Order: sequence, then C-alpha cells, then structure tokens
Amino acid sequence: MDGPLHATAVALSPEAGVLILGPSGSGKSSLALRLMAFGAALVADDRVILMVEDGALIARCPPPIAGLIEARGAGILRAAPMTQARIVLAIDMGQEETERLPQSREIAFRGVTLPLVLRLQHGHLEAVILQWLKAGRAM
Repeated sequence: MDGPLHATAVALSPEAGVLILGPSGSGKSSLALRLMAFGAALVADDRVILMVEDGALIARCPPPIAGLIEARGAGILRAAPMTQARIVLAIDMGQEETERLPQSREIAFRGVTLPLVLRLQHGHLEAVILQWLKAGRAM
C-alpha cells in the first residue's frame, strides 16, 4: 500500500481515531462531517497516509489538503485538523450490515488488524462509532 489511501479519518482524541472506507459517493465525507458535529476532529478527508508506529496504525493527512473536507452541495469546508491519530476502528461505507447482532469483523492495514463495522441501515452509525471509540465493543 504505497501512497495515500482513498479514505477519510476523524478522531475523538489522538488515541481514538476511525478510518472511513468506501467508494466515491458512498458517504465517507458526510459521515465524517456528522461525527465532527458531535465533537470529532478531522484528520484527513479523501486521502489518508497510514503508517505503523510502535505497533499502532497512525493516520495523517497529506499537507496540501490538511484542514479541508468536502461537503457535497456546499463545497470545500475548512476544519481545525488533528495532526495525526491512532486508528482503532474502520468503517466500510461500501457494504451494508444485514445482521442484527453481527459477529466481529476485522480488516488489516500495514499488518495492523482493526475491528470493522459496515454501513448501518437504521441511521445510528454516528452514535455507534462515537460509543465504540469511547468504550469499545462488548462482544
């Protein structure tokens, strides 16, 4: 995986970040904006640099787009960026969850395995992500 990944990253703190994956138009930036409205900080929108440091997956933003996020229909918005964040959760906006209580899913980047959540049908994905970042998943 050379170069930036087509994804978006936001974080509640430098130790609690989420990587949002999916094809163009799947809602990555929209989800990030909603999470930012609830207190998350922008790490990177559209392109994310991933590196492994001390066994942790760290997300950073390519300098030319730092502090910028696309809002479809409104343009490019400015945001106070978080310089970097440890990614502890991945969301795939390109796949929809069909199970009520799904088994744990995982995805790996640069040898680091992360829990994976698929897009939810019921409109509470932001709340799920924020609670996961605060306290994790029970089972």
